[in-house]
Amino acid sequence: MSQQKTQLSPDPAVAPGDSVPLFVDLDGTLIKTDLLIESSFFLLKKQPWILFAMLYWLAFGKARLKEEIAIRSALDFNVLPLQKEFVEFLNNEAKKGRNLYLATASDRRLAEPVAKRLGIFNQVLASDGHRNLKGTHKLEAILSCCKDSPFDYAGNELADLAIWAKARRAIVVNPHIGVTAALKKLDYRVEQVFDDRPPKVKTWMRALRLHQWAKNVLLGVPILTAHAFNFTAIAEIATAFIAFGLIASATYLLNDLLDLVSDRHHPRKYKRPFAAGDIGLVSGILGMIITFGAGFGLAVQLSENFLLTLLAYLGLTISYSFYFKRIMLIDVLLLASLYTIRIVAGAYAIEVPLSSWLLGFSMFIFLSLALVKRCTELMAMQRLSRETMKGRDYLVSDYPMLSMMGVAAGYISILVLALFISSPETAGKYTYPVLLWLLCPLMAYWVSRLWLKTSRGEMHDDPLIFSLKDQASWIVFINMMMVTLVSI
Repeated sequence: MSQQKTQLSPDPAVAPGDSVPLFVDLDGTLIKTDLLIESSFFLLKKQPWILFAMLYWLAFGKARLKEEIAIRSALDFNVLPLQKEFVEFLNNEAKKGRNLYLATASDRRLAEPVAKRLGIFNQVLASDGHRNLKGTHKLEAILSCCKDSPFDYAGNELADLAIWAKARRAIVVNPHIGVTAALKKLDYRVEQVFDDRPPKVKTWMRALRLHQWAKNVLLGVPILTAHAFNFTAIAEIATAFIAFGLIASATYLLNDLLDLVSDRHHPRKYKRPFAAGDIGLVSGILGMIITFGAGFGLAVQLSENFLLTLLAYLGLTISYSFYFKRIMLIDVLLLASLYTIRIVAGAYAIEVPLSSWLLGFSMFIFLSLALVKRCTELMAMQRLSRETMKGRDYLVSDYPMLSMMGVAAGYISILVLALFISSPETAGKYTYPVLLWLLCPLMAYWVSRLWLKTSRGEMHDDPLIFSLKDQASWIVFINMMMVTLVSI
């Protein structure tokens, strides 16, 4: 995206090859992330209980908190998202001989590796465990460094206004809400504005993964199997659909915040909004809290069992994100459970009994889909000539065994379906139970096609999303629904 001047007008009196030193903020300015929050989530993912230690360190001041977290962090500084156009500007200034200083509230242990990566800064001013270098403290450090001579400053947040007030000129990079208006109102001299963030609405839709809400269609399966075709049941499922979607979106936000490092090493996930720095981490935390609250607010309108099931889903998802996703095979079993629990929640939402046949079928078909997901990721790693998956306990060489297990699970689900159709209880529930046998070849075709697409490397990261975009899958789903309705 090209450099934008937005609502601020650049100062025309900027001379080329400026000899006035430029002090550059780090978090949100030079890099499109926040090192304190990022390193905190890095630690929380490994040791969730360290949260209590963080609260203890914070009691001694924010500088102490930053130091303790920095000591224990092991971030990969080479993949941190940079504000590329601004970095290009800094490189050009450095080539002209201009003195550049990195001035940040982040701890020195985190700031210095970033400065070393770029190799353009004369000096690093940073928090040191005793003084939190933000706002007026940062201004004091800057004035001391340049001995009260003129300086320019590049920043992005409201706390930087105190520094811009003393600076000769301001450079604004990806400004926080209110910064642009404040600078314009106070008539600060703005040299340049850099803003490479994509449209907010589109970016938030990607972060919330609204397309993943399609999985919540599984909540409606009990309506079909229990023959509960009435307005009340449909309205309750619609409420459950939104509640599950909001909680799922909140967990996606949490998962992305915890997976920043591994996502940046992934061939496709590095483009996710948090990994790419297109959404600030603070905004992500606030968004997560709001969606959690809204989801549970809707859930309490339904049955108590539905609320408990939703809590169980949340617990499984968080335990998966924090720990189990790194354990071989346990991760795919949990993924299959997260699909199946939606069907359980749907039954509780409309208060109909659960079918053991439906649960057995669900567990095996979703285990097959979870293995499709892992095999797809392994094939992506193979194309990149990598032997392992970062953050996963799998080797590329595991693909043949995982694919065999996945195909077997898919066909076992068809066997469970066949046993259900032939059971005496089915004959009593359907007017034309013999027509249900048509479901078996339809399922066999769909499962087989899914695995052929996977083996060819044509599968999406999420097989359910692939199926919802795949015309052949839609034909299968519509025919299965028609067969079921006619049989009823």
